[in-house]
Amino acid sequence: MSPAERVLLDYVTKVTEAAYRTTNEDVQKLRDHGWTEPQIAEAVYITAMFAFFNRVADAFGIAPQGYLEMNGLTK
Repeated sequence: MSPAERVLLDYVTKVTEAAYRTTNEDVQKLRDHGWTEPQIAEAVYITAMFAFFNRVADAFGIAPQGYLEMNGLTK
């Protein structure tokens, strides 16, 4: 994993766990590693969308579909 990818993953983890704690400095660090404004925005949108879908699925009691297991991606 490249340093730029690591910074992006650290950022979306922060967005997932406590979006209100993100700072201008966090975003600047992404820019400093070569991420563009549209890429940063897309990362936030995708992260938020997954959180939304997971919460809706949990609220309606939708069971996991087992895609990872079907494709041998879990032990």
